[in-house]
Amino acid sequence: MDKNSKIYVAGHRGMAGSAIVRILKHKGYHNIIKKTSAELDLRNQEKVNEFFKKRILIALF
Repeated sequence: MDKNSKIYVAGHRGMAGSAIVRILKHKGYHNIIKKTSAELDLRNQEKVNEFFKKRILIALF
């Protein structure tokens, strides 16, 4: 995966998500997309679909 790849990390404030972000940053990935639940409520399927239609992502965590 290219270091400039767009990567979305759900739950980036939680234990697992924050660890994933730290590891990705440590490995040199810097285009990490993080959204709070206020910005993107993952329980709202319509908003989630809208979010992903607007972005081309290489990886999801």
